[in-house]
Amino acid sequence: MALASFTASLPIAAATAVVRTRAAVVRRAMSSSSSVSGSQARVGVVQMTSVGDLDANYATCSRLTKEAAAAGVKFLCFPEVFSFIGSKDGESVKIAESLDGPIMQRYCSLANESSMWLSLGGFQEKGPDDSHQYNTHVLIDDSGKVRSSYRKIHLFDVDVPGNMVYKESRFTTAGDTVVAADSPFGRLGLTVCYDLRFPEIYQCLRFKHQAQVLLVPSAFTKVTGEAHWEILLRARAIETQCYLKLENTMRKEKATVIL
Repeated sequence: MALASFTASLPIAAATAVVRTRAAVVRRAMSSSSSVSGSQARVGVVQMTSVGDLDANYATCSRLTKEAAAAGVKFLCFPEVFSFIGSKDGESVKIAESLDGPIMQRYCSLANESSMWLSLGGFQEKGPDDSHQYNTHVLIDDSGKVRSSYRKIHLFDVDVPGNMVYKESRFTTAGDTVVAADSPFGRLGLTVCYDLRFPEIYQCLRFKHQAQVLLVPSAFTKVTGEAHWEILLRARAIETQCYLKLENTMRKEKATVIL
């Protein structure tokens, strides 16, 4: 079935199916029509617990990519902060690199070796000065080439009542460009986490940039996730009539590929 012919109810079902995968170990088949050959390709998402160790996170990502490749996956989506998460303010800025730096090049090589497209959401890209980074969603093709990148526009500056005050803009510079990219899996709309609360960017991706699949790599907090994660995903799916591919970082559970 071509992406353009999906019925109104299917995007809602797709969003709900992924939202309900709260447990760490879930194995589920999801097929996405290829806009190139007309055949179907297998797509997977990763749930993982990132740590403040670049090598440890890469080892986890590499293992899961190889596991997904063995299962026939051709497009694998990782969550926000997949490569590093700092435990102290400003720690991520210190390890931030350009997209042609050694950190991202390892993931480009991984995509090439696995013959797999990778969606890497929430990479710490070097910012405009030494005090800031960009929160960047990177799309790599199966030859290891960076096909597209999107710098998160809506930064998480939020006071969660009874919880914490978050100020992402303290160390992160917002992007200013909406990004969509062609792929064998349909036209992809790139976003990151907190963007989900702003319907305008998804409508722009769908109706101005003709996106067919919306990517939402995330690191939602426990409090905001429990309150709003599912309802926001369902809303974006209903409004745009698109499929959503989404994955969230986990706190303690074992890292897993959801097929």
